[in-house]
Amino acid sequence: MKKIIYTFALMTTSVCMLVSMNATAQNAPDNLAQRVKACVACHGQEGRATTDGFYPRIAGKPEGYLFNQLRNFRDGKRTYPMMTYMVAHLTDSYLQEISTYFSSLNPPYAAPQTSIAEVALMERGRVLVKLGDTGKKIPACVACHAEKMTGVAPFIPGLLGLPRDYLVAQLGAWKTGSRHAHAPDCMQSVAKQLDADDIAAVSAWLAAQTMPVDTKAVRQSDVVGFKLPIACGSVLP
Repeated sequence: MKKIIYTFALMTTSVCMLVSMNATAQNAPDNLAQRVKACVACHGQEGRATTDGFYPRIAGKPEGYLFNQLRNFRDGKRTYPMMTYMVAHLTDSYLQEISTYFSSLNPPYAAPQTSIAEVALMERGRVLVKLGDTGKKIPACVACHAEKMTGVAPFIPGLLGLPRDYLVAQLGAWKTGSRHAHAPDCMQSVAKQLDADDIAAVSAWLAAQTMPVDTKAVRQSDVVGFKLPIACGSVLP
């Protein structure tokens, strides 16, 4: 119930911001930083995420990834009422502007979460992230998201700096089929091979990791011999 009330309050705040910005548009300079205030109401100042563990960091994420997610919300591949409402009538060109804006930001990351997971669970998470599990046909996370797990621009996001609860929710959404991406949906294929303990392990281990000095995603063109272990419709050649 508290989560529902909190979400409703944020939605109301965001809508009020949009109304307020429309009402004052003629008297104030129009720039993208002002127009995305409805985004940062949930995703934190400069899109750096909030402390509740539910709304992820969007600052510095690869531009193509952000654009794909905004389109997925608009087109129904991802379902979250507040996001769908915000982008339902926005054009591709406007979504691209928003994606470019947030991808260019690089505010400091919060400290990693302190894990209370058992040692065995954390080790299972490390193995899945670094090596995968050939027996269950699970590729290593680093095979797609880069060795330092900061992502591969322009389409693959980093995995660090995200709250454990958010990671659990998204892996669960792919596994159950409530989150989709462009076919072939590589993350859904991977998530279906993960059991509940695997999801808990990966999420706990990733959330506890410290960001590297260089937090930006590597460019796909800079990775020699870059090749995904499985086909992925969200990653264009």
